Amino acid sequence: MRMLVLLSLALLAAIPLSAQAPKQSVATPPPDVAAPPADAAKTPTGLASKIITPGTGKTHPGKTEIVTVHYTGWTPDGKMFDSSVLRGKPSSFPLDRVIAGWTEGVQLMVEGEKRRFWIPEALANKGQREPKGMLVFDVELISILGTPSDVKAAPSDAKRTPSGLAYKVLKPGNGGKHPTANNTVTVNYSGWTTDGKMFDSSIPRGQPISFPLDGVIKGWTEGVQLMTIGEKTRFWIPDTLAYKDQAGRPQGTLVFDIELLEIK
Repeated sequence: MRMLVLLSLALLAAIPLSAQAPKQSVATPPPDVAAPPADAAKTPTGLASKIITPGTGKTHPGKTEIVTVHYTGWTPDGKMFDSSVLRGKPSSFPLDRVIAGWTEGVQLMVEGEKRRFWIPEALANKGQREPKGMLVFDVELISILGTPSDVKAAPSDAKRTPSGLAYKVLKPGNGGKHPTANNTVTVNYSGWTTDGKMFDSSIPRGQPISFPLDGVIKGWTEGVQLMTIGEKTRFWIPDTLAYKDQAGRPQGTLVFDIELLEIK
């Protein structure tokens, strides 16, 4: 059976507050780590925040969108317990898969913004795991992976193949070589149904995937052969080239953003 070698978002583990990576050093705690200052903004839930660096973006992330951030977290006594900054690698995750204070707070931000949050225990770990009590985070919103505006149907300027596959190049590649069906390719990708629901993505895992191009759904086998290394393309894949009548798989036309990273 031809099956797309993809993992479910439900298996994602790229969530802040993890202690999976060793700390290389300790970030200096902010001077107001013990309590939010008088000029901090507060929401009805008890979340307090203060903008450290204004952003350059115009839109705010939605609750279910994937964001990429750098962050550092402290307890009110100034003890740092986690930091993507010191690990040297930002974190990506669906915004509805983290603590409630992050889900609420990051939606207040725009790309490029850095904000300090004072998150009460009820919006953090709720006393169920360490660290307990209020948590303080400096969060920088690097990017938002939102639902494409044309997810419902391929636009008029999309190209179409005889099989019914539609596609549009979002970013040109930097190589002239195209993969064949016999090649193994490495890609980053995100996939949506036409109602805008993201059902899978390699972005939050922080790790591209590699697979034989003849071992995935027909729309991928055909479409990725049109690409060159470095190219990012959006595909509208009809159900006949996807998962038609396969139980437990998303049905109907599927939309994928695919970035081709390597051909083997």
